[in-house]
Amino acid sequence: MLSGGFGRLLVLLVGDAQADRIVPPTGYTARLTVFSAAAMAFLAVFTLALSLATGRLADRWGAELARTSTLRISAPAEQMAAQTEAALRVLETTPGVERARALTDEEQRALLEPWFGPDLPVDTLPVPRLIEIVEGGDGFDAAGLRLRLSAEVPGAVLDDHTRWRRPLVSAARALRSLGWLAILLIAGTVAAMITLAANAALAANAQVIAVLRLVGARDSYIAGAFVRRFTQRALAGAAIGTVLGVGAIAFLPSADAAGGFLTGLGFRGWHWGLPVLIPPLAAAVAYVATRAAARRTLRELP
Repeated sequence: MLSGGFGRLLVLLVGDAQADRIVPPTGYTARLTVFSAAAMAFLAVFTLALSLATGRLADRWGAELARTSTLRISAPAEQMAAQTEAALRVLETTPGVERARALTDEEQRALLEPWFGPDLPVDTLPVPRLIEIVEGGDGFDAAGLRLRLSAEVPGAVLDDHTRWRRPLVSAARALRSLGWLAILLIAGTVAAMITLAANAALAANAQVIAVLRLVGARDSYIAGAFVRRFTQRALAGAAIGTVLGVGAIAFLPSADAAGGFLTGLGFRGWHWGLPVLIPPLAAAVAYVATRAAARRTLRELP
């Protein structure tokens, strides 16, 4: 059984010289098959990279924002230092808080720089003091901490990033799902294009098929020739498109914290091996689509 399956696979990849003469080696159907497979494989590489990048983004946002919180203190200038110290004392005695520190003027200026420019006079403006909180263990009780802060530090507002984290993570996961859906649509497009090309090739060779039937050729033999030709063309076209797509991905800017998402679209680690699966999958789609189209068209031919 194994040797028989290997033999059929070998014939599919290498071909049968006698049977393959049924299908014209060139023509617009051949070019259409190779071009559509190459174009769809190229797009599939970018879609796969986008899906994996958004997956990494969702995991990073979820992990980073879930373990951090921000305490914002708004108070008159003469009370800012005292309230900051009081808030830090409260946080030091709060279970679940691993560490807490007040951001310096330079750090706050760096946070505001993208919106207000590098020359923002933080020390002369009524900018709230920010305290970074890093959770430890199972985290802290946000409701209980808010009650303590309202009593001891009236100008403090706790932001546990929940309202920021959930929409961002949900959006990233939705984008990842759309990426996988796009890959399925690409596979469907390949199947549709190859089906059209196979139908056109079968119709163009209707007289040759009629002669072959007269001399005793079975429809399975004729269909096999078309299936082999179109599967090989799809495999070759998808291989070309995949190589071009991976090459384009390799030239994208590497991941950069300052650039964020737009500079992290490349593959990471073992993900570089995933595009290798695209040409065999394109060939499998072509095999199924051509086989179905050939059988249907041969039944309809007189």
